[in-house]
Amino acid sequence: APKLKSVIWSPDGSKVALLCKYGVVLADRSLEQLCSVNDSVRIKSGAWDASPDGGTAGEVFVYTTLHHVKYVLVTGDTGTIRTLDSPIYAMRVVKDSLFCLDREARARAVSIDTSEARFKLALSTKRYGQVMQMVKHGRLCGRAIVAYLQSKDFPEVALHFVREPKTRFRLALACGNIDAAIECALTLEQQNTGEGDVNHREIWGQLGSEALRQGNHQVVEMSYQRTKDFDRLSFLYLITGDTDKLRKMLKISQMRDDIMGRYHNALFLGDAEERVKVLEDSGNMPLAYISATLHGLDEAAERIKVAIETNGGSVEGLLDTVSSTDKKGGRLLQPPTPIVRATNWPTLEVAKTTLEDFDNTAPEEDTTEKDNQDAFAAAPIDEFAEAPTSTANDLSFNFQNESLDVDDADEGDWEEDFEFGSDDEEEPAPKPKTNDVSDFPESGGAFEGFTLPKSGRPPAACWAVNSSHAAVHIAGGGASRALQLLNRQIAVSDFSKLRGAMIGSYLGSLTSMPGVPGSPSMSIPLLQNDLNAHPGEGSLPRTPLKMKDLVAGIRSGYRFFQKGNFNDSRTAFASVLVDIPLVVTETRAEANEVKEMLEICREYITAIRLKVAMADNAKNPIRLTELSAYFTHCNLQPSHLLLALRTAMGTAFKTSNFICAASFSRRLLELPDMSSEKNAQLRLKATKVLQKSEQNARNEHKLNYNESASFSIDCKDFIPIYGGDTSIKCSYCGSVYADEAMKNKVCLTCTFTSVGVQTIGLVTGS
Repeated sequence: APKLKSVIWSPDGSKVALLCKYGVVLADRSLEQLCSVNDSVRIKSGAWDASPDGGTAGEVFVYTTLHHVKYVLVTGDTGTIRTLDSPIYAMRVVKDSLFCLDREARARAVSIDTSEARFKLALSTKRYGQVMQMVKHGRLCGRAIVAYLQSKDFPEVALHFVREPKTRFRLALACGNIDAAIECALTLEQQNTGEGDVNHREIWGQLGSEALRQGNHQVVEMSYQRTKDFDRLSFLYLITGDTDKLRKMLKISQMRDDIMGRYHNALFLGDAEERVKVLEDSGNMPLAYISATLHGLDEAAERIKVAIETNGGSVEGLLDTVSSTDKKGGRLLQPPTPIVRATNWPTLEVAKTTLEDFDNTAPEEDTTEKDNQDAFAAAPIDEFAEAPTSTANDLSFNFQNESLDVDDADEGDWEEDFEFGSDDEEEPAPKPKTNDVSDFPESGGAFEGFTLPKSGRPPAACWAVNSSHAAVHIAGGGASRALQLLNRQIAVSDFSKLRGAMIGSYLGSLTSMPGVPGSPSMSIPLLQNDLNAHPGEGSLPRTPLKMKDLVAGIRSGYRFFQKGNFNDSRTAFASVLVDIPLVVTETRAEANEVKEMLEICREYITAIRLKVAMADNAKNPIRLTELSAYFTHCNLQPSHLLLALRTAMGTAFKTSNFICAASFSRRLLELPDMSSEKNAQLRLKATKVLQKSEQNARNEHKLNYNESASFSIDCKDFIPIYGGDTSIKCSYCGSVYADEAMKNKVCLTCTFTSVGVQTIGLVTGS
């Protein structure tokens, strides 16, 4: 970072200038950078403009180098004021006087002209009255100021500076002022008389192109007439439907002996006789005969036939080359009918802006700040504490038409406004940040110009306001907001697992339609609530993930679990867990179904993890029996619970834990599926195990298991958590953990949310 030499505050303390060896940085009171400039020569000193009037106080910073006095505005615009014979050190700037010290420490007052700086400042702050007064009475001139106005999209202001016709013509075209461009073109035409028509044709050609862009056909016609561009003139008459002038163009082409011009105009007019005559005059007798015959001009065809035979030719076989029976045959060619027969395009009458209506511009009074400065000096500092202002980074929410079933008659203390807040030569500084002109408030008189009607809100903006569901924000492209919602609602911490589902939600909300050839395709939003009519600003996007997708995933997990493919089953249930946060439900019943599916996925993933742990502890009979017992307390489907109880009964019986074996056999025999024929062998086996266990009636090992007490399963250590024991939960899937060390760590069941974070829970409706 460059080393600072000095810090200079503006008179009102709202801005500060930071001087470096080769640069100046302007910042506001909060030290947020407004702009920065670099200079190739060492900077000596600087001072803020302190003029009591003119509106430049605290807006123009003047600094000196070895041989120049320069200025910089907070908008980033810079310029040179004057040259110096010897270095000076600026102390204060008031109007057109720079008070400074020379190298002998003598006080001096140097005359400077800050008209250019004041002009650029007034232009950037939209004080157009002051701008036009400076144009009228100031000494601003030169190519630099004209180029500046063109770069800032104010060619209409530059038009008032320039008197040279060629430059005025170029500026008039830039601002679309056809009248001024015609005046300059006529002047240039008179000046270029006798010097050839190259420049003359170029000027009128440019004017014709701009007039054609604006739909001013009268000026286009005049431009083509001046350049004698008869082909384009004929085509202009064709598209405007002016057949009378097309006939005149046909006569002109006859007078000019222009064969192609005659044929084109005859073609534009749909005049078959004239086309035959043109072909005949040009010596194309066979073509003339074919054309006359096909158009039914028998007299002309007979005359041409005689002429051909007189010259030793023949018409036999000429018509055989033209087929008139299939689609490739000849057809009657007629000019298209113009949709609008008018001279110019319809235009909207609007009042001239202050910049255009130069003669009627009223002088703008200078704002006097002396009273304000006196008040500033007399008032205590506390009264001028900076008030909070709204910036582009503030997050504001506008909730409309929402009913929370609260009586609006007396809101008491609930009526509150909430703001969510969110010494070697140095390297050249980055390009200065140029504030957009629209960021400055309008001041300096009434500026009443034509105002376009407000455009409608884009669909994505409506979606973000109408819903707090993460999938809706993803569909609108608000990825960062969607991630915030997922983190706040269900404490998502690992978003990589949701990446595929989120991309699908974004792509599934739009459809792409091809446009006309040569143009890009159009993106059309897909809405979910446009069945009867377009919902307007209440629109919501369609999301690709539906209830049927979740049901299909659950069924797939059931099928793999039944077959014993536990890895595939866990993958299927985990996929459903990933999709659930991005499914938008339409009814309360669907919301309840989604939450039920969430519990199913949690129970089955826990059961599969228990099954894996049983395989890892196959040589530990105590732990194996405990895990098989916990396995039976997972909320599984009856057919799957049958498999779990059968496994637990066999494990307990083999390890001589007969009390547990008897319990598992009783629960197994109570299942409805045990009455079917296919389970007859299992029913017989369970009965024998029950009888044998009741005879022995002892457990060989002491187990951490109490079937008579309700408990939850610790999803980390696989131990029971009884009522009254401390535990923490996953705010999304509901998995329970006894170890406090799991707090703020990723859940082992769903694998993408944090444990122990209290949130509002899963949001399912839009």
